Amino acid sequence: MAGIDSEQHRLHLQQLLGATRVSWEPAQLQAHQRDTWFLNVYRALQGRLVSRPLAVVFPETVEHVQEVVRYALSHRLPVVPYGGGSGVCGAIEPDANAIVIDMRRLARILEMNDRALYARVEAGKMGEAFEEELRAAGFTSGHFPQSMAVSTIGGWLSTRAAGQYSTRYGNIEDLVLGFDAVLPDGRLLRLPARARWASGPDLRQLFLGAEGTMGIITEVTLKIFPLPESALFQSFSFPNMATGLEAIREIMRAGWRPAVVRLYDAVESARNFPEASSGSDCLLLLISEGPGAFTAAETAAAAGVCAGLGGQSRGTAPVRRWLEERNRVPTFESLIEKGLVVDTIEVSATWDRVSTLYDQVVYALQGVSGVLVASGHSSHSYPQGTNIYFTFAARPPSPELGEQTYLDCWRAAMEATLRAGGSIVHHHGIGRIRKAWLAHELGEGVELLRALKLTLDPAGILNPGTLLPES
Repeated sequence: MAGIDSEQHRLHLQQLLGATRVSWEPAQLQAHQRDTWFLNVYRALQGRLVSRPLAVVFPETVEHVQEVVRYALSHRLPVVPYGGGSGVCGAIEPDANAIVIDMRRLARILEMNDRALYARVEAGKMGEAFEEELRAAGFTSGHFPQSMAVSTIGGWLSTRAAGQYSTRYGNIEDLVLGFDAVLPDGRLLRLPARARWASGPDLRQLFLGAEGTMGIITEVTLKIFPLPESALFQSFSFPNMATGLEAIREIMRAGWRPAVVRLYDAVESARNFPEASSGSDCLLLLISEGPGAFTAAETAAAAGVCAGLGGQSRGTAPVRRWLEERNRVPTFESLIEKGLVVDTIEVSATWDRVSTLYDQVVYALQGVSGVLVASGHSSHSYPQGTNIYFTFAARPPSPELGEQTYLDCWRAAMEATLRAGGSIVHHHGIGRIRKAWLAHELGEGVELLRALKLTLDPAGILNPGTLLPES
């Protein structure tokens, strides 16, 4: 069937799936031409993001996904899985030959198991809707990414997402019991739910964080938790980030796991909590939740650690403010209109390196021409270390240098992170913006990853251009 043109491909897809499940309307193509990576938003506003996919398909069954993948393989057409489009690293950038698979019609909760505490759910389910249904039944997912209202469960797995309550419940890799995925040749891989795996290497990890390059996740089994009996809030002020980080380290080292552990540097404390901040201190927010006796003990223990390091109590008001405002962020478009380039960069490090990493990344960002502010906060902690979520805003020396200024900021942050011995990513994925530094972190692992990709997807049809650096 050589020589098939775009119109014929679209009609063939309609024959496979039905007319209501395939669209090439300009508005649909535009809506699926990118995720929310700053650079593509920037390019789109300047009229420089012009490539649009061949078609968008809306599968309603796993078999629909398989049919599309088989068709794409037979014609060597790229396939780009699409969840909520909320990714921020450029994982979605289909070219004019690509079929975008919008997964959001696969959105049913298939099972809630009270006895074994798991839920089976289709991968296109939006996170907020999933949590609402769980809560109505007396459960919670324990997973609260900032993008919850605009991200899908399949997207969580594809980027190895972390939620705001991860210190107690875990990140997405800790919550996944099993899943189904359509492979690049259209076969369906089933990795059933298990309390623990020991059947050789854990194949689930090959797909978690792969950003749709190894397979298309269609159904997921996730842990669920009974709604907590108790939730207690507290906050503390520290003179600097190093002392606040030490407080978190000691809390985690002792075995406590507050659901929320967030330490803001002086810049972000003053911006986000003006009523509680002196303008030069760093605020630590803590939420403990679970059985009443447990939260009382954990709250008292954490307060003791903070007091021992000179932390000053700031009460519950900053935590309540954070809960009200946590998912409200200005759009990139509104900031671009003000002449700014901005982004967030989340990295991580072990406790022996993280304080130095914070200092060096902020210093490196401040050294980029045009940078107005560089700040950070810690939001996901472990006994061995924590993450730092950096934010930068810059006013380029001229409008023509906007993209270069943005890239210079990322380069400064990535190189400083690597020099400090940190990981270049904590939970947003690799996409296109980070892939140039992947080899610095994985070493020979990049070639192993490339070989696995070639074995699974020799035609290279699944989400080409993301995750792996160019050879």
